[in-house]
Amino acid sequence: MVEQKNTITRLLSLDVFRGLTIAIMILVNSPGNQVAYSWLEHSSWNGCTLADLVFPFFIVIVGMSSVLALTNLKIKGASNKQLVGKIINRSVYLFILGLLLNSLPNHFDFSHLRILGVLQRIAICYFFSSILFLTTTIKTQKVIITVLLIGYWILISFFSPNQISIDHNLVSYFDQWLLSAHHLYRPMFDPEGLLSTLPAIASALFGNLLGFVLVSSRTKQQQLQWLISSGLILALLGFVWSLASPFNKFLWSSSYVLWTTGLAFLVFACCFTLIEIKHRLPWSKPFALFGRHALLVYILHVLFLKIQAIILVHNTQGELINLRLYITDLLFNRFSPENASFCYAAGYTLFWLFVLKFIPKKKLKFDNKARAAYQGQNPIHKKTDFEQ
Repeated sequence: MVEQKNTITRLLSLDVFRGLTIAIMILVNSPGNQVAYSWLEHSSWNGCTLADLVFPFFIVIVGMSSVLALTNLKIKGASNKQLVGKIINRSVYLFILGLLLNSLPNHFDFSHLRILGVLQRIAICYFFSSILFLTTTIKTQKVIITVLLIGYWILISFFSPNQISIDHNLVSYFDQWLLSAHHLYRPMFDPEGLLSTLPAIASALFGNLLGFVLVSSRTKQQQLQWLISSGLILALLGFVWSLASPFNKFLWSSSYVLWTTGLAFLVFACCFTLIEIKHRLPWSKPFALFGRHALLVYILHVLFLKIQAIILVHNTQGELINLRLYITDLLFNRFSPENASFCYAAGYTLFWLFVLKFIPKKKLKFDNKARAAYQGQNPIHKKTDFEQ
């Protein structure tokens, strides 16, 4: 067994990629009014905007991070039984946090509580990608990805009428049947529904594959080449598939999985190049801060948005509006509605960056020495498994 001093050091480029994703998520989630630039809004149904990239990027990051974390624990001597326990605990913890967020501000009314959501989907994807990482080879995970994407495409394309309609699709039917309309985001549909979580698991498994690359014996240049080539191939395949099955975040369509995963690989390749290869670090500090506290800042920014929504204030015209609209009107009333909305969102994002600066820092070593710990001694998979 590899000694503890050889365990994985934290990968700064991954923290930065996670932080960049979280920063954009806050920006997208926090418009100052009902008017926002189209590229900051989710597609109404089919399509893929900047806003639609955030969640799949984070799901890919979940797979990457779990591979690094679990392999590190394995090197330290943790057994598979211990790791499975940690995976279950974290998955349940994330799912319950999601339920608690959904219960606010209406208290915990289970009869109308939304069961699923962002953290719940992350919990499910984390659970399955982590368990599969511990129990299967890379080749098997590639097969599972293929089966999930093709099988899901067949399901939504050929087993429901009007399969790409927001009101009539198999995903909506399934969630209504399983959970009932009272437990969905909308009466007819939930964008983080259970059936559409199947292809999201494929997104996390793609993150697993990237995690394997990062802990392999490949050089940084070889890792970068894999990132770029895989990203381009996946994005191209996703684009071609979209001609028959459009990009759709709500359904998490198979073409959307390939397209967003390809783009995630390419964006991470940029972070990897600048930080791990060229060592250009100053620009990365704000994003690294977001990345190290991703779960905390996600929960806090959602809570404060909910609080602002229920606090009502009279504006200068005597109208009763919520606190977010009041702040936007007070600070940015000379701007166009789109610019005012963007300025509030940007300010809200910077506010959380300021808050995070006061969180005590852990002494973390940021370099990619993982390779030394794994060469010929990967405790979970043999090197030959990775090359398959």
